[in-house]
Amino acid sequence: MPIDKDLLLKLKKRIDSYRDEMVAFQKELTAVVALGPENQGEGEWKRARFLMEKIKSFGLSDITEYNSKDDRVPEGTRPNLVVRLAGEKKHPAVWAMAHMDTVPPGDMKQWDSDPFQVIEKEGKLYGRGVEDNQQGLVSALFAMRALVEEDCKPPADVCLMLVSDEETGNALGIEHVLESAPDLVDKADIVIVPDSGNEDGTMVEVAEKSILWIEFIIRGKQVHASMPHAGVNAARAAAHLTVRADQTLAQRFDQQDPVFDPPGSTFEPTKREANVPNVNTIPGEERLYFDCRILPEFNVDDVLKTAGEVAKGVESEFNVKVEVNTAALMKAAPATPVDAPVVVRVMQAVREVLGVKPQPMGIGGGTVGAVFRRYGIPAVVWSTMDDLAHQPNEYCVIENMVQDAKVFAHVFLDGPPDVALA
Repeated sequence: MPIDKDLLLKLKKRIDSYRDEMVAFQKELTAVVALGPENQGEGEWKRARFLMEKIKSFGLSDITEYNSKDDRVPEGTRPNLVVRLAGEKKHPAVWAMAHMDTVPPGDMKQWDSDPFQVIEKEGKLYGRGVEDNQQGLVSALFAMRALVEEDCKPPADVCLMLVSDEETGNALGIEHVLESAPDLVDKADIVIVPDSGNEDGTMVEVAEKSILWIEFIIRGKQVHASMPHAGVNAARAAAHLTVRADQTLAQRFDQQDPVFDPPGSTFEPTKREANVPNVNTIPGEERLYFDCRILPEFNVDDVLKTAGEVAKGVESEFNVKVEVNTAALMKAAPATPVDAPVVVRVMQAVREVLGVKPQPMGIGGGTVGAVFRRYGIPAVVWSTMDDLAHQPNEYCVIENMVQDAKVFAHVFLDGPPDVALA
């Protein structure tokens, strides 16, 4: 259905007037720390209470909780909220989903300011979580607020889902919501996850790679460093294994797909656990990890088989035992078709609001968009961002936050397209 251009213009002006409030909202939200128990935090409960009060003050009173049990946090629950603004009809509803939790700051020495006290500088907001995922949360919420304050009833229900546990697995967040309320999100609904993007908003993410974390445990024999012949140096074997796995995996799974960015599979050695505390001891055990992002056309089992072959070679040459484990696995979900209504609507909104030419793309990072897709719900992941997730001095560009809210407003007003976009 055609969009009321005059109403859209009013919503845009209304959103522009929110700029300072959106900045203030980010500052307040960041100060309410929301780390999961895996990250030595108390969960998202305090942040959820803060958000509920703010949301109600915006005139959005239809809030439903889908909380999950977790004895590791003080309240015993991990909160999940659904905010609904009734439209002319219930379906196909438009959903924006954001997560409330953040990752820890990491090495504090790399931060130029307190991660949980937002600094505004040169059109940017600096702080932990301001981009991942507070920017998307704020943009979608203030777009809904604009609908309320312009007394606009959208064509169909508009919903904002705020979940916990995204940074540590999703089981107590979006997966809990979809499992406990299987009829909540219809397969025909429009679902947008503003959790990834690029700097000009042209990337409409419709597909993701499989994610595989491989753990290698190398066991030798610990001895004094002055008597290497009496032991088996697990550190040396681990170094060779790292190089061989790095080279072998990249060479064997070298296919490229231009839809993805980067276009090929990636196999990155990352974490390496501490071995011995002193220099003059040859370690008897090493644990190291590879983060693999694998194109959907490759079988994850083949990657694990190849890793096992590398391990066998290292075992034979260095007289060690190598154990190969799957530390984490998320197989690629079915892609959202590029002609799906959600893709068409988001691309139309981006084109008209931002004045750029968007395109459907795939990424190597995992997002909660894949969770929806596994449930048979087409979803897109979209936002305008510099992609500072998990980095020190994470920032959000204020203009992106405001402009993205206008894109959400466009999608909220939109209906089924007359023709598909090329």
